[in-house]
This record gives sequence, C-alpha cells and structure tokens, in this order.
Amino acid sequence: MMPTAGAAHAAMRGFPLTSLQALLGGAAPVVLAPHADDEAIGCGALIAASAGAGLRPRIVFITDGAGSHPASRSFARPRLAELREREAVCAAAILGVDFNDVSFLRQPDTATPTKGPAFDAAVAALAEIVAKASPAVIFAPWAADPHCDHLATHLMARKVASLTGQRHLSYPVWGWTLDANHSIDTHPDAGWRLPVAPYIEQRQAALAAHRSQTTALIDDDPGGFRLDAATLARLWSDHETFLANP
Repeated sequence: MMPTAGAAHAAMRGFPLTSLQALLGGAAPVVLAPHADDEAIGCGALIAASAGAGLRPRIVFITDGAGSHPASRSFARPRLAELREREAVCAAAILGVDFNDVSFLRQPDTATPTKGPAFDAAVAALAEIVAKASPAVIFAPWAADPHCDHLATHLMARKVASLTGQRHLSYPVWGWTLDANHSIDTHPDAGWRLPVAPYIEQRQAALAAHRSQTTALIDDDPGGFRLDAATLARLWSDHETFLANP
C-alpha cells in the first residue's frame, strides 16, 4: 500500500526539535530554491539563523521565475524574470545573505530539466557552488512536493550530493498542501524541526520582498500566481521542517 500525504504530514509534525548546530554541525547551508520565494517559505529561519551564526549561507535560485504571470502584458517573461531576480536579491539581503552568495541558474520556469545535457550542466554548476562552500549541507525541496520544478530541483540536489559527498536534506513547500489521502512515493522516515521564533519578522520581511508573488503588483493577469494568507497558513508553522534523505 502506497504511503499517503496525511501520514507523511503527521510524521513530519512529530519530528524531534533540533538546534542550528545539531542540524548543520558547523557546515554552511546551500539552499536550492526552485523559484524566488521558496527559500523564504521553506528555509527562511534556517538561512537567517545561519547568517547570524557566521556560517555564510548560500542561495541558488534554479528557475527564472518567469512563468508566474503568463498572461501579463506589462510584465512579459524577460521583464518578469528580471523583476524576480531583483526581489530575490532583496529577500536574501533581509535574511543576511551577501549578494555574492546568491546565484541564479535561470532554468525555464515550469520546465526545469530532470535529465539530459541541460540537467547535467545545471548539476555541474551547482556542484561547483557546493564545493566552494564545503563543508556544506544542501537543502532542496521534498521529492513529494507537487510541482515539476521542485522535483527537478530535488533530483539535482541528490545528484550534487553524490558527486560532492555533502549532506542533502529536504524541505517541504507545496507538499504541505497535498490532500491527506493523496498517495506519495516515499514516506519521510527521519527528520527534524527547527524553531523559527527568533526569526519570524525576518522571514516575513523576506517573503514580503517578493512583491510580484505576494501582492497585486502585477494586476493584468487574473490567473497569475499570488500567495495569499490562507495558503501561507498551510505552508508555515512555528517550525521549519527538514527531512533526511536515504
């Protein structure tokens, strides 16, 4: 019988509490964010805590983010991609990440490769970033996150971890929105929860910097993406959750 999202959610909410030191062991986190805002949603407190501890976190944004408002005329894909990068840099700065530690792979939004030459090139670029940060812990979305770019990023992280020998932990984003009866391929057997209380305001400010995703800044695409309060309430809690990978 396939495991369900409900069982996974219950398991993750029961993960033991941890500290930054116990989670990272003094290593630098390299956070792979499929889209600009995933870093704040899934790892905002982790990033802020790491920066405050002098661990020099890195953030790598995998896609160009240009698919969030496909019908917008005022923000066609090139202009939207540029805007999202500016927002990402601002959000990273709020979390304490230096501009030089923010990277953009500019993969096509909603079409990030999972194999082939483009995938291999992205993995090589990521492996170089991770090697420079070593010792590092790679953070990427949970394999059960229901978005193609999140799965692609997970697969990239897994490959980079095998190439560099660094640890790879996963963080759920959209996986929290799965219906309890939804079947998933794997059950989260082990993981940890990091309290976010000292970094709530920092995390909220970082997310707010992604104005194209959280406000009506782009108002000519009624079907465009917007992260509303109700959805965010399902994604955020008083802990950030990190899963061990086999």
